[in-house]
Amino acid sequence: MNQNAQNDAARFLLRIALGALILLHGIAKLRGGLAGIQGMVVAHHWPAWLAYGVLLGEVVGPLMVLLGFFSRLGALLIAIDMVFALALVHMGQLGQLTSQGGWALELQAMYFAAAVALALLGPGRYSINGR
Repeated sequence: MNQNAQNDAARFLLRIALGALILLHGIAKLRGGLAGIQGMVVAHHWPAWLAYGVLLGEVVGPLMVLLGFFSRLGALLIAIDMVFALALVHMGQLGQLTSQGGWALELQAMYFAAAVALALLGPGRYSINGR
């Protein structure tokens, strides 16, 4: 396999993993409603309508990433969603380690890093946009 094919395969794998894993969170929000998210947003003295942004970051963005349709924008939506998740839900875990010694926010950090990497790299050849 040549270098270009490997790069495209790696981008495809990154897109599928990131898009699918974040989309599962979005599906849960669609099924369970946004009341909990709205409560967290309002508790931080932010406008309640910001809660709908979770649908951009956890449904629209992941679908864009999975399809390879404006994947850079979709990845950026996911990265922004992770920043909001940190601010709303996980800020108290910022300096904490788990009982196994890992960082309490390692999953969120991996999602954020993967989203930023994909935004920088682009979707690759195996995508609707094909770049």
